[in-house]
Amino acid sequence: MRKVVLYALLSADGVAESPETFVAEFDTQMSAHLAQAISTQDAVLLGRVLYEEWAAFWPTATEQPFTDFINNVSKYVATSTPLNGNWPDVTVIQGSPADFLRDLKSQTGGHIGIHGSIQLSQSLLSAGLIDELRLVITPCLHNNGRHLLTGLGIQIGLELISSSSTSSGSLLAHYRITQAHSKKKESL
Repeated sequence: MRKVVLYALLSADGVAESPETFVAEFDTQMSAHLAQAISTQDAVLLGRVLYEEWAAFWPTATEQPFTDFINNVSKYVATSTPLNGNWPDVTVIQGSPADFLRDLKSQTGGHIGIHGSIQLSQSLLSAGLIDELRLVITPCLHNNGRHLLTGLGIQIGLELISSSSTSSGSLLAHYRITQAHSKKKESL
């Protein structure tokens, strides 16, 4: 079965929205971490908002290794409205993203990546469909914006695969998800 890997840039306080506002430097170690993550992926899931942003930016971008990867990989977009643009190899997910991902995971292929797409990531984490987290935690308390790992409604167990720090002070953390279960309200 294929693995689903969530790659996210986070501030130290967990903000994931608009990483360009808190990632001061994307250093060589961060670039190598990203290259390692995408080297095994042959499909990417995107939410509608991120698709719109990326379809306008990445077709003419020059930042490697991500430009070649994202422009050539199979992209699946969770949306209920028609997409604009001519970005190659884009398919609209029909029906539930969770059901679609369960089916995609059962097919032959490489890893399936999720990059950004906060709402989609949260729903798939809550559904127990993400296998690994590759997090880049930047040395910044941003305080403003949506957090990736809050409001999931479940507790998620993690096993550390690897971790390191970078020259710009970011932490690179690679986790395997070991278990996810509903949170139980404690009696007072």
